[in-house]
Order: sequence, then structure tokens, then C-alpha cells
Amino acid sequence: MQLALFLPPQPTEMWTLAAQLGVTDAVSSLPRGRDGTSPTWDYFSLLHMRQRFADAGLRLSVIESWPPMDRVRLGLPGREEELDHICELITNMGALGIRVWCYNFMAVFGWLRTSTTIRTRGGALVSGYDHSFMEHAPLTEAGIVSEEQLWDGFAYFLERVLPVAEKAGVHLALHPDDPPLSPIRGVARIFSNVDAFKRAVEMAPSEYNGITFCQGNFAAMGANIPEAIRYFGERGKIHFVHFRDVRGTAAHFAETFHDDGQTNMVEAMRCYQEIGFQGPIRPDHVPTMEGDANDTPGYTTRGRLYAIGYMRGLIDSLR
Repeated sequence: MQLALFLPPQPTEMWTLAAQLGVTDAVSSLPRGRDGTSPTWDYFSLLHMRQRFADAGLRLSVIESWPPMDRVRLGLPGREEELDHICELITNMGALGIRVWCYNFMAVFGWLRTSTTIRTRGGALVSGYDHSFMEHAPLTEAGIVSEEQLWDGFAYFLERVLPVAEKAGVHLALHPDDPPLSPIRGVARIFSNVDAFKRAVEMAPSEYNGITFCQGNFAAMGANIPEAIRYFGERGKIHFVHFRDVRGTAAHFAETFHDDGQTNMVEAMRCYQEIGFQGPIRPDHVPTMEGDANDTPGYTTRGRLYAIGYMRGLIDSLR
């Protein structure tokens, strides 16, 4: 397994700390274009970002962001242009040896929390979700979005993008809906259970069509984590792992420290070893600990230092 951290495209203190922790792989977002705000996916911007990481002793192995793609998800006019941009990104990633693209199919809005200040062990702050606050929330500008509409959009996405990924040697790693509930604010969420992921990988049987196994989401779904890891892992479908945990259900949960959730994390790590997983694995959604600001919930320094130490300890203990 390749221990990884989500790091910004430009060097920060966390880049240095990652190298000192023995992290080998970087996961990053798209770099910014000349205006400094809009993401870009052109070859030279990706090249320069890749080399910045390489010069810092880190391998850029995953891009975990995407060009605009809501027209793709919703099957709206203009999706062909969005698909062209996605294919350009994947082609450039392949040319530069960046082998995993983590994407999602959450239309209109991405991951959602109703609180980022829930107190957990020792007063650390975590995020959480309570669906009762969404039951009377207004519809989005997209109105009612059906599951059928999203499945149609996903099928067309695979038809267009997967051949490009195969040619480029880039693995597509589909992330679960977060929270894994449908619908929210009138928008369906189709990747919110294990059966949906089985359907997704069976729709296009290719070694490049796989998933991001985000443990926190699969735990909130009520999935048996070891069984799910073995099912997808034995089929070569786990391309990337988010190692995290929650307490609760999809409708009402809170994030946790990595050693304080509802999942047997020792058994989960053992399963990754048993299936021979050799891809990038990173901690996600860590608590905000004393001394860190809560302005980037889930991605604070001390919480991630703790998480990497815990993960390295699990890996070493199971060798």
C-alpha cells in the first residue's frame, strides 16, 4: 500500500511533514490557471505540479478533482464540451504517469454536512450530518432530479470516457455519494449502496473502471466493510482508498477519530493486505484537534499526523 495525503498543488508545511512522516504519495486537486481561481487541466500545468511534488520527494499518484461536469451528470446540453475537457485531463494524466482519477457523480452539490463543530473525544471537533435538517430544505436550481436521469448520464459518461482512460492507462475511481442518501433537496444520489457500485463496475467490465473505497461512506451505508473490501478487491476494482470512519447511519452520523468509530479498522487493514491492494490509501475527514483552526474541517494538520501514525502502526503490525 502507498501511504498518501491530500495536499494542495503548491508547497505548504504539510508537504514537508508528509515527507517526514514517510508518506510516499500525494493526492491533489487540479492546479489553478492564470487567473489564480479557475482549475486547469492542460498538460504543462499538470507537468509543473507533478514535478513540484517529485522535487519534494513525493509521487503525484491521484488527481481528486475534476473539470465542470454537472451537464454530464444531468445529461444536459453542453455535456459534450465537458466530456472533451474530462478526456483531455485523463489523456494528460496518462502522459505524465498520474495513474488514478478520483471522481464522483454527485449532481449539483458535492459532499454535505449539517455541522462541522460536533465535539468528540477530548473536545476535538468533527463534522456530521442530520437528515432531519434537509427534509424541508428548498430544492436546488436543478429541481427534481431522478435516479434514472443520473444512471443515463453515468452510462453515457462511461461510454465516452472509459476508452480514453484505457488508452491513457488511467484508472477511474468512482467515489460514493456523501452522505449516501437519496434524494437530498430533490436531487437523487445513485451511488449510495453496495449494489449500486456492483452495477457501476459491471456496466463496463474493464480493469480501468473501478472505485474509491471510502470507508466512512460504506460504513454509513451499513455495509459489512470486510466483505465489501474483499468483494471489490478480489475483482481488482479498488483503485484508491479513503481510510476513515463514522458513528451512526447515513441519515444521522458523525465523523470520528480513526480508532474511535464503528468499524474494526484492524480487520479492514488486514483485508487490504489479503487482497494484495497496492494502490494509494489516505486518511480522510480527521478531527480538528487542539491547536488547529477549524477553517478546513477534516483536513487539519494535527488530525492527519495522528491518522498517518495510526495507519502506519496498523500496517506494520499486520506484516
